[in-house]
Amino acid sequence: MNSRRALVTVILSLLAVSVQAQWLGYPAKHVPRNADGTPNLSAPAPRTSDGKIDLSGVWDAVEHPDDPAGGIEGIRSPKYMVDVMRDFKGAVPFQPWAAELFKQRQANKMRDNPMIRCLPAGVPRLSAYSHPYKIVQTADLIAILYESQTLFRQVFLDGRAHPADPEPTWLGYSVGKWEGDTLVVETIGFNDKTWLDGLGHPHSEAMKVTERFRRRDVGHMDIEIVIDDPKAYTQQIRYVQPQELLPDGDLIEYICNENAKPVGQ
Repeated sequence: MNSRRALVTVILSLLAVSVQAQWLGYPAKHVPRNADGTPNLSAPAPRTSDGKIDLSGVWDAVEHPDDPAGGIEGIRSPKYMVDVMRDFKGAVPFQPWAAELFKQRQANKMRDNPMIRCLPAGVPRLSAYSHPYKIVQTADLIAILYESQTLFRQVFLDGRAHPADPEPTWLGYSVGKWEGDTLVVETIGFNDKTWLDGLGHPHSEAMKVTERFRRRDVGHMDIEIVIDDPKAYTQQIRYVQPQELLPDGDLIEYICNENAKPVGQ
């Protein structure tokens, strides 16, 4: 099994449950409707009572269209799920140790992918992953509930700073603020166990991730992601992963261990 085929097997095994995971058929009460009752996804983005853009809803990363640079082996996937470096022209700006680790992961056909062992996808990988997630927004806190492995994340908007000496975690410590209609979230305090994407681009515990959430209308949102990790890369990594609203669906629990199988089975 070559490395690309191994990656296809991993992706298929991880996607198997998400296809049927949404709680379908219950219409969302606050989504505007067309005359025929279908969701009007191009209507203006909703706002909260204090005038902020309301990011609430069930979202999913947009699949990449069928083009030579997207997906692999005929599998359509969110644009940056497989390779966050896909837009780089020329060599990836690795630090030497990160280049060597990436090379090792390719050589062993990515068998040490932590998600094969049902460990979390991590941030920012969850923004380009194939399972839906729900945003619950309040004035001082945004909760992001991920169907993937039934994870949750808290983004504090109450003015607090990051912990001075954070214990390394899988999803980090997130604080946010509004800049006009854009929610800016800065996250630090990661462990170095997650991968940035399906190909296995690594990061260090010094990584800082900045996400800018822009809801363009009811049904569409962009998340601009900037990865700043000078210990692993000689320059910032930036990309924008589009998101789509799932207006008439919801989450159910996903316990990865129930579905775990060795690669190739």
